[in-house]
Amino acid sequence: MGKRIMSTDIINHIEFPVAEAERSRRFYEAVLAPLGLSLVISIDPARTSHGGARHGFGKNGYPTLWFHEESGARRPIHIAFTADDRKTVKAFHAAALRSGGTDNGGPAFRERYHANYYAAYVLDPDGNNIEAVCQTE
Repeated sequence: MGKRIMSTDIINHIEFPVAEAERSRRFYEAVLAPLGLSLVISIDPARTSHGGARHGFGKNGYPTLWFHEESGARRPIHIAFTADDRKTVKAFHAAALRSGGTDNGGPAFRERYHANYYAAYVLDPDGNNIEAVCQTE
């Protein structure tokens, strides 16, 4: 049997639709880099069941965040990524704005959650609310 890659997190992976897979790929390559995530795999539209490209991002060669191109109406989602420190939250936010994201709450403490909740929010090209958060002192 071949080597099996296992995720130890409670969620194995997340996938969501986007209007333009290549535009989103470029956006997420830039935005996720400060968080240590990178493009792991791209699947050609001819090999997908829905006829649109798929891209998977993750760490250590395992894609935990997927999106696929799909036409039609969709509701925005919210995804929060863990950042190791506040500097990384700032780098995430800056990369998102440089890459076509829209500010939805710059890097700051969100004490309504708790005293050490430091986060930044951006809207991706499809209007999804993407967050980076550091919850350490």
